[in-house]
Amino acid sequence: MPLTHRSTLTQFLIEERRRFPGASGDFNALILDVALACKAIARAVALGELGGAMGNHAAETGGSVNVQGETQKKLDVLSNEVFIRRTEWAGNLAGMASEEMELPYQIPQQYPRGKYLLVFDPLDGSSNIDVNVCVGSIFSVLRAPKDAVDSGRDLTEADFLQPGHSQVAAGYAVYGPTTLLVLTVGDGVNGFTLDPNLGEFMLTHPKMQIPKETQEFAINASNARFWQAPVKRYVDECLAGQTGPRGKDFNMRWIASLVAEAHRILMRGGVFMYPRDNKDTAKPGRLRLLYEANPIGMIIEQAGGRASTGEVPMLDVQPSSLHQRIGLVFGSRHEVERIERYHAEPETAELSNPLFAERSLFMN
Repeated sequence: MPLTHRSTLTQFLIEERRRFPGASGDFNALILDVALACKAIARAVALGELGGAMGNHAAETGGSVNVQGETQKKLDVLSNEVFIRRTEWAGNLAGMASEEMELPYQIPQQYPRGKYLLVFDPLDGSSNIDVNVCVGSIFSVLRAPKDAVDSGRDLTEADFLQPGHSQVAAGYAVYGPTTLLVLTVGDGVNGFTLDPNLGEFMLTHPKMQIPKETQEFAINASNARFWQAPVKRYVDECLAGQTGPRGKDFNMRWIASLVAEAHRILMRGGVFMYPRDNKDTAKPGRLRLLYEANPIGMIIEQAGGRASTGEVPMLDVQPSSLHQRIGLVFGSRHEVERIERYHAEPETAELSNPLFAERSLFMN
């Protein structure tokens, strides 16, 4: 195989560190540990049934349920354990939090503690595992409160409740035909492809940018009857095509895997909507703020796109709980801004498009 001049993830991080001569190297080491966790998860996903990790966790007892009230897959549990074991020992973390754990994870006493917090969704889109659709991992790095670092005290939930603009880094891995790691350290977005021969992530997508305009949107249309009026209006106009107010045709996509949706938009543009709706008024959205919406939001914003609740910038939201849910709209900047504008405008008495009228395409 001919040699290439592509940078490895390690080389990339060293170059980034040179911008900060006083940096200790702890941050780079943490990111490389996360990347190693993603490699291990990618291998487990690729083995599928051959690895014995398919199906529900504890299936013989009917399956177990996580703090979200969702049935855990075996790979959910395995992936969570991989993230913990690959990152807890090195002295870079003060603690971590995960979709699969109700409370913050305390670094065991036998290991030194560091100055960062890691929050993660170890296996996003796990409902797709059994049908061989892309899944992924999402992670976010925050700074631990100084008093926690200095005193070595156990972390509390409040220590993690930092708005998205406080993130030091964010990224995701997508386990598909190839394994890709997409990363931002606050200086743009870069994509790395796992070379299976070298076992290294190689820089293949430098300085990724999302087009400002798009003709593609993603939303779960089965929830149309629960949407708020501004969302109905936006989808209404997209579906109206060239003869409608937008004057162009749109395509609709829906994968039901946040990582896969985000990666498609990062590669070719588009807008993703999982907005707050009226399906369950007790839940102010479906996706989790700290380890889904915020890291994806940081990546999208760093790539020139926009991430929002539909009403306000996502990265400005002050978290109120570790597993807080929220509505999420992200993608090509001009489309997200349009959706925000529709939320800000007074609601019309009714929508004119018959797609949303009684007995319409999306409503019964």
